Amino acid sequence: MADVTNSKVPVLIAVVMIVAGLAIAAAHGITHGSVGGGVLAAAGALPGVFGMWKGIQQETQGTLALSVAAVLAALAVGAVLIVLGVVNWVV
Repeated sequence: MADVTNSKVPVLIAVVMIVAGLAIAAAHGITHGSVGGGVLAAAGALPGVFGMWKGIQQETQGTLALSVAAVLAALAVGAVLIVLGVVNWVV
């Protein structure tokens, strides 16, 4: 069985990337969005997917559930920030 102690590190990295994307968007005005912040937040799905794979390998439901939530949050936040950024460019 693999090491369980660091199985939640990919989830932590994903959450940090989401928060960093939100911080970038907040610097420009959160209602205006930010394409760069959105891309960074959406890129948080990559470590989240790795965490999902790790959770499946270890057969731990907690790690898998946290990773799925991190992936969904990363994609949702990234999409919202990108759409708001593009709308701000158009308008």
